[in-house]
Order: sequence, then C-alpha cells, then structure tokens
Amino acid sequence: MDVELSARSRQILEAIVEDYIATAEPVGSSAVARRHALTLSSATVRNVMANLEEMGLLVSPHTSAGRIPT
Repeated sequence: MDVELSARSRQILEAIVEDYIATAEPVGSSAVARRHALTLSSATVRNVMANLEEMGLLVSPHTSAGRIPT
C-alpha cells in the first residue's frame, strides 16, 4: 500500500511514533501538540489522527485512549 501524506500528517505521525517509542503508551492529541510545539490546536491534531487511523497507520486501543502506530 502506497500512502501519500501531507507535510502536516507526516509531522504528526512522526511525533506520535517518537512519543510512543519513548513511553510505550497511547499518544493523545493534546500531548502531541504540547510536546512538539506544534502551532496546531489539539482538535486539529485529533482530526489528522483520525485520518491517519482511517489509512491504517494508527490504531486506538479503546475509545478514550490516544492512538498508537501500527
């Protein structure tokens, strides 16, 4: 599967992978926005995360958790 990501999506995915490697915990949108000094709201990050999940690049272990890379 060849997936083309926008620069924003790639930046957020890379941040999630870095945080997941560091913590081994699901990563939430507000943590991504805060830890990586993104000039995006957590709602925007959440929307991008939902798109990445639809592409099969992230998965949510349960409803209230953050997401983890696949």
